[in-house]
Amino acid sequence: MKQTFSRVVVKGGVLSPAELKQILELAESAGLDTISLGSRQDILFIKEDEAVNVDAQNKFQIISPEEEGAENIVSSYVSADIFPNTPWLTGDRYLYILEQFRLQPTLKINITDPRQRLVPLFTGHLNFIASEHEDYWYLYVRLPEWESNQMYPALIYSWDLAKVAAAIEDILKEEPETVEFLFELVNDAIDSNNRTVDKPLEVPFSPFPYYEGINRVGSDSYWLGLYWRNNKYYTNFLKVLCDLCSDCKIGKISITPWKSLIIKGIPEQSKLEWEKLLGKYGINVRHSMLELNWHLPVNNKSALKLKEFLVSYFDKHDISTYGLTFGITDYTRKAYYFTSIIIEKNEPPQEMKGLKIRNTYNLLYAKNFDPNTQEYLVYVQEVDKEELPGLLIELSQMYFEQLGNEQTGSEKAPMPKAPPIVTEAYQCKDCLTVYDPVFGDLTQGIPSGTSFEDLPESYCCSLCEAPKSSFVKKKFSKLLE
Repeated sequence: MKQTFSRVVVKGGVLSPAELKQILELAESAGLDTISLGSRQDILFIKEDEAVNVDAQNKFQIISPEEEGAENIVSSYVSADIFPNTPWLTGDRYLYILEQFRLQPTLKINITDPRQRLVPLFTGHLNFIASEHEDYWYLYVRLPEWESNQMYPALIYSWDLAKVAAAIEDILKEEPETVEFLFELVNDAIDSNNRTVDKPLEVPFSPFPYYEGINRVGSDSYWLGLYWRNNKYYTNFLKVLCDLCSDCKIGKISITPWKSLIIKGIPEQSKLEWEKLLGKYGINVRHSMLELNWHLPVNNKSALKLKEFLVSYFDKHDISTYGLTFGITDYTRKAYYFTSIIIEKNEPPQEMKGLKIRNTYNLLYAKNFDPNTQEYLVYVQEVDKEELPGLLIELSQMYFEQLGNEQTGSEKAPMPKAPPIVTEAYQCKDCLTVYDPVFGDLTQGIPSGTSFEDLPESYCCSLCEAPKSSFVKKKFSKLLE
């Protein structure tokens, strides 16, 4: 049965109860009685066998999954004020920053606090991560064609985040291959209030939080986390929930990358009303940690079935997975991983396609079981489904054995060991190609260490063939190794 779905962009994963209620009414007008949640904190309208026809009335951006050029901004606003956080980064500060993003980005943007664990730090093309300096952010860049994240050689001011992101999108046509070149182009394009990187980004390790149920925060309020294992949230229940939010003067509802909802600021005197609402609709808010900490492809029935098989095995054998997160990936999708352990489904051999054969899987785990290291190690390859439970138990035992060791206490994100230094090179005025004497120009037989003055007069740009006279001396920021 073919499934079709449309995606409702929810900037930063945060929206008002009134906005959510309007989205729910749009879903119902399209013949749906449920919505689903996406990995980038968006809302999905999913239908079987027929297209999803929605009239957004120009208020919401609703796009098909095949459509390119529109990405949601992920933020850790959902964690603010209820989980560990950088002191200056309050919920209000997130909202002010998100308001600066007036245009829909074409790159994936993450705006996150390194002290929280609920929202991944490095799954975007542009990853803004809060520093200890108030209103300044690290930026880790992984453009679509880049193999890994590179750290931008300056801290970026809060109110420049949207401006820097827009400048980088405009610069994409230049096809920058290094963050140093990108930094130079951005500085030429806009004025920004940057600050020198004075210390490495430190991402402290902590176990993954429990994000469901009614939980106290502070002395007089609560927050509520809602999770459906099949990722199908009934519109009739959610509309009543939106009304109760309005009655309690709750201004925002948040979506997590784990396909759950979090509502903050429930007044103590209203807690009983919320409990009655959950009871009336039979909503379970006490799933096991074994159940919660999984990330699956959207609406993938085989992945859900595999998860249920593994969770059932863990439950029957009283296995603890506290602090670990698991992901199941399909060979048809390429994505950045952000869980402790990955179960990769292998593509069937080309000659066997169309035949019914048993699936095989690879198991990978993050270095130190911390996804923020961005480094994954292969544990086993090409194993049968029946072998997975035992192998996952072995990995969980490895995790608990090394838990608390010095290397996991404070994991430094990959970055230069020193702030940027400035060096001189030469840049073609016509196409911006750089000649750096340190590297020479191997495409034209110019060895490394050849100064620009020692280049023959016949030297021309390796890209546009402009003459040597078209090169101008410029200062570039470089990073010490």
